[in-house]
Amino acid sequence: MQYNANYHEILLTELLTTAFGVLDASSLASLREHLRWVEVAGGQSLIEQGEPGDSMYLSVSGRLRAYVQQDDGSQKMVREMGRGQVIGEMSLFTNEPRSATVVAIRDSVLVRLDKPQFDALVASNPQISMALTRQIISRLKTEHAPSKAAPPVTIGLLPITEDAAPGTIAQALAVQLKRFGRVRVVDAATVNDALELDASLAGAEPYDMSKVSTRVSLLLDQIEAENDFVLLVADATPTAWSHVCSRHCDELLLLADATKPAVVHPNETDCLVLRPPRTEAAQILVLLHSADVRCPSGTARWLARRPVADHIHIRPALERDMGRLARMQSRTAVGLVLAGGGARGFAHLGIVRALQEQGIEIDCVGGTSMGSVMGFMVAADQPLKPTMALVRDAFRVNPTGDFNLLPMVSLIKGVRLRGILRHSVESLLGGAVDIEDLWKNYFCIATNYSQAREDILQSGDLQKSILASIAIPGALPPVVRDGDLLCDGGTFNNFPVDVMRTRRGIGTVIGADLSARKPHRLEFSEVPSSWALLRDRFRPRKLRRYKLPALTAFLLNVTILYSMSRQRGAQRITDIYFNPPLERVGLLDWTRMDSIVQHGYEHASEVLARADVQALVDGLRSQPPTDSA
Repeated sequence: MQYNANYHEILLTELLTTAFGVLDASSLASLREHLRWVEVAGGQSLIEQGEPGDSMYLSVSGRLRAYVQQDDGSQKMVREMGRGQVIGEMSLFTNEPRSATVVAIRDSVLVRLDKPQFDALVASNPQISMALTRQIISRLKTEHAPSKAAPPVTIGLLPITEDAAPGTIAQALAVQLKRFGRVRVVDAATVNDALELDASLAGAEPYDMSKVSTRVSLLLDQIEAENDFVLLVADATPTAWSHVCSRHCDELLLLADATKPAVVHPNETDCLVLRPPRTEAAQILVLLHSADVRCPSGTARWLARRPVADHIHIRPALERDMGRLARMQSRTAVGLVLAGGGARGFAHLGIVRALQEQGIEIDCVGGTSMGSVMGFMVAADQPLKPTMALVRDAFRVNPTGDFNLLPMVSLIKGVRLRGILRHSVESLLGGAVDIEDLWKNYFCIATNYSQAREDILQSGDLQKSILASIAIPGALPPVVRDGDLLCDGGTFNNFPVDVMRTRRGIGTVIGADLSARKPHRLEFSEVPSSWALLRDRFRPRKLRRYKLPALTAFLLNVTILYSMSRQRGAQRITDIYFNPPLERVGLLDWTRMDSIVQHGYEHASEVLARADVQALVDGLRSQPPTDSA
């Protein structure tokens, strides 16, 4: 390829337009005249918390990370910033000190606008003034909203086992990433040919990078400026090129053949452990499986050996798995959140069926209580029809019918429910597994009674975690985990959309809420006596005077009142929201599975057909819609 010395200037024009809107030629020229180029080496600070806020920046290439100092002196990472993001603009208006320290996690190029130049621009050019004001207003409006991490532009692929085939994985990933932008795959041969180097960067002997490091960096910067995604394919051993890949990327995919021992590879020791401080790109463990594997296993052994930010299971032979990896890397992945609600949770299966018919792939699943049960079945990534048949067979037995004769801790023994879960896990996955072993990333919510907090369970024994999430206080026995007593997550967070919003790679959140659509007003002033209520129950449903919940339903609903108070906030941050009409379905109506599933399916089909949802659905489709699940 031919080197273009003006590539940063060309890219800057596009980024300014994206950040501040379309400006006329004179305004754009005036703005650019006041900008200064800034280069920050990986590991160096761009701004420090507490220093005067006298400038703003626009990131042109590279990646930066913001840290806030805690009361105990520790640093908390609060934000990661990539190409095209504006940094520090609030200080130009407020004159307040910097609220965070911003560090370059790799070599980065930015442009800087100082306050005197900012003031001059605002005073002399109304259009620029409006553009900068819009930027500030946008930041203020979204200040407390969940922030979306910028997708990584440069992604390294580092093999950490034999037979990881990084070149093959890169080409397959590139095909999927082309849905989201321009993609370039770069390996050592690409750089050797472009720069006409005397020796190969991929050579077995140590390579003197000091002679060519600047040329290599400039070439990679140019490739990055010309593409939306750059895949740097490292070598099988810690060559000079493998070191370049590990230090020049925004995010690093550690490729491992899942059948190999979970040992630390020389690439990890040489390229990652010995990196300069504060240059650590997020590491993602990518475990590679053959297409005939029923369920991954032993994932915890891999995760225990390395400080990864996330993991993902991929069957490279399956196009939809590579599509999931591409969506995670482009930050367009789809997260499904399933609320708790007892037997009403069967409606989740109907909603999943409607989503599948529309060609929408789910990449991550989270749920609470009954939503955690249905969620793990989605994360198991098995065909829907046999999954529904399994659920139908499992719930032929009333899971809450084994009452305790001596209710010391709970009214219900929970033996039936444990049997149903054990049978479901073994039938779908072939045996007991950990949460990390599910094909699709999964979490469930439990209430930590000992610590008086909400726990996000995303590792450890799957069955035990689900039992904790579904252990309704007083009704089902709590679960002991790591010395704490856990019970139903619905007490704190029955519809955990906020948790899904924080997951890496998630761009769209689909939520299925099971709470009542509107409160039911009572037409009487006092609760009648027990005898009056008993007589009223013998009347036909439409003629009953006292529409009060049964004792069991009342106790169950009370445990999730706090969660229900958060419903409106959760709904606001849900992209596609389902709330099927299930007012006449009881929490313990286990025998009505098929009709409840149908209610969920019909409601979801109606929502997905709405004009305001169709445009989003079209963008999410990874395959053509089908007529039936």
